[in-house]
Amino acid sequence: MQCAGTSGAVYGLGVVGGAVYFISNATSFGMGALGLLKAVLWPAFLVHQLFGFLAGA
Repeated sequence: MQCAGTSGAVYGLGVVGGAVYFISNATSFGMGALGLLKAVLWPAFLVHQLFGFLAGA
């Protein structure tokens, strides 16, 4: 039995929201492609910054 819970849905909404934000602000095709990459990876950067902040506190 697999129980993913709601974390997959939250991550999915974050990816879609990030993609919409980054693509709507893109000025070229390359920036739009970079925006898609950022939309997928932004949670990893968020957690990295959070752990850095907590380690320094």
